[in-house]
Amino acid sequence: MEPYIFMEKNGIHIIDLQKTIVKIDEAAAAIKQIAKSGRKILFVATKKQAKDLVSDLVKSVGMPYVTERWPGGMLTNFPTIRKAVKKMISIDKMSKDASWDNLSKREKLQITRQRAKLEKILGSIVDLTRLPAALFVVDVLKEKIAVREAHRLGIPVFAIVDTNSNPDDVDFVIPANDDASQSIKLIVGVMTDAIREGLSERKVEKDKDEDESAAPRKSRKKFVEDDFEDEEEDLDEEDDDDSAADIDVDDIEDED
Repeated sequence: MEPYIFMEKNGIHIIDLQKTIVKIDEAAAAIKQIAKSGRKILFVATKKQAKDLVSDLVKSVGMPYVTERWPGGMLTNFPTIRKAVKKMISIDKMSKDASWDNLSKREKLQITRQRAKLEKILGSIVDLTRLPAALFVVDVLKEKIAVREAHRLGIPVFAIVDTNSNPDDVDFVIPANDDASQSIKLIVGVMTDAIREGLSERKVEKDKDEDESAAPRKSRKKFVEDDFEDEEEDLDEEDDDDSAADIDVDDIEDED
C-alpha cells in the first residue's frame, strides 16, 4: 500500500486522499460500463459496520450482494450454489401448493427453518443466474476467500483497501479506511450511482434501437400502401380510356 500512503505519524499511516479520489473515479467509470452492458456486479461486505449500509445501497440498483457469511465455493462451485437457490424457490412454491396442508407440523417447521437459513445466506443472490462480471469487496482481508475465488476465475475485483491490506489481487484498488462507516457509505454510494447511470443509459439505448427497428417496418408498410394506391390509380385511368374508346365507336356508328 506504500504508493497510496501520504505520510506516517505516530505509527499511523495516513492515506493520500488525492489518490483515493482518482481511484474512485476510475472504479466508478469501469463499474458504469459493466452495468451498461447488462452484466451483474456482486458486492461483498460481511463486516458489521458495512453490511446494513451496503445492502440498502445495493438493493436500490438491483445488484446481488453478500452481507452474511461468504459461502465457500460460491464462485468456483457456482452450480451447487444455484441448486441451493432453486431449492429455496421450490420451497416457496410448495408452501403455496395444496400439498403443503398435508404435511405434519413438524415437517412444516423443518422446511420453514431450512428456508430461513437459505434466505439468510442466499436470499440476496436469487437473481444471480450466472457468474458475476465483477466483485466489489469492502475489506479484502476479511473477504480473502471471495477475492481468491474471483482471482482464480479471472473475475475483476474492485475493493476498498486499507493500509493493512495487500492490494496485489485487486484489479481496481480504492485506498480508504474500510472500518469507518462513513467512508464505506460514501464509496459504495458513488459505485451505486455509477451503476444507476449505466443502467439508465442502457435503457435509453435500448429504447432508441427499438424505435429504429420499428421505423423500417413502418416505412415498408407505407411503401406497400402507396404502391397499392398507384395500382388503383392506374386501373382507374384504364377504365377511363375504355369508356372513351366506347364513345368513339358509338360516334362512328352514328355518322354511318
